[in-house]
Amino acid sequence: MREITGNMRVLQSYREKRRQKRSERIRKLYEQHKRIQALLKEHGSDIINSQNFKRTKGHIQHGTMTVHNHCMDVARYSLLINKKLGLHCNKHDLVRGALLHDYFLYDWHDKEYLSQRKRLHGFHHPMTALENAEKEYRLSDRQREIIRKHMWPLTIVPPTCEEAWVVTAADKYCSFRETVGLRKGHGKQAV
Repeated sequence: MREITGNMRVLQSYREKRRQKRSERIRKLYEQHKRIQALLKEHGSDIINSQNFKRTKGHIQHGTMTVHNHCMDVARYSLLINKKLGLHCNKHDLVRGALLHDYFLYDWHDKEYLSQRKRLHGFHHPMTALENAEKEYRLSDRQREIIRKHMWPLTIVPPTCEEAWVVTAADKYCSFRETVGLRKGHGKQAV
């Protein structure tokens, strides 16, 4: 009987340690989420609250993911990649470039709407996004670079600054997750 009681204590101790580790992990994730949200607000609140950016909630990016949610995810993952790799990217440029990288403001799935040139959306939308962003915001050279080259290698010329490389990587990661259904959006089903 003593052996069973001893085993029960060991099991209870093990369960308690697991519970504590899980609670600590959840607390750290919550703190990380709060820091990321604060950085997005600090560096991109004017973009996030703009009417045109809000309109991107009505356009599908990949699968069922809206352009709005895709851009928000790319900004979050860009910040995470920057931190995880110990890079020293300019957070202001990183966030703003990530939020505006797909600021093309049309539904690229609507084949009737698109001109022949824009049917090659993957090749042309970075310049459209840059033109739209420049109409509404003062962009730094790094922000322009992020928007213009985030589709590398389709854009042929590779990024030359760390921020553009980070956003390009985050965009590829988010796009992959959305396309294969690992990350579901809140938009209508793409046709």
